Amino acid sequence: MHDSLDEIERYVISRVKEIRESKKITQEELSLSIGKNIGFISQVEAPSKKAKYNVIHLNLIAKVLGCSPKDFWPEVSILEKKYDFVKEIKATN
Repeated sequence: MHDSLDEIERYVISRVKEIRESKKITQEELSLSIGKNIGFISQVEAPSKKAKYNVIHLNLIAKVLGCSPKDFWPEVSILEKKYDFVKEIKATN
């Protein structure tokens, strides 16, 4: 996957691919099943491309693969160094 993608984007793409392959579904079959052109999934999975999924894609893909969109996400947040400025906001009572 393209280096310009964030680590979380690469993670989600890898999870979709892993689940797709475990179910023996081709890139073409998945592309067409969500109403995209035949090469859509291959563009997203290609290391040299910047293509990525949006939330609607992931929802449709989950339906096709018979899983939950949650299955594509990590258990905890993935933050790269460039996001060190992000801090958790603690609730005050």
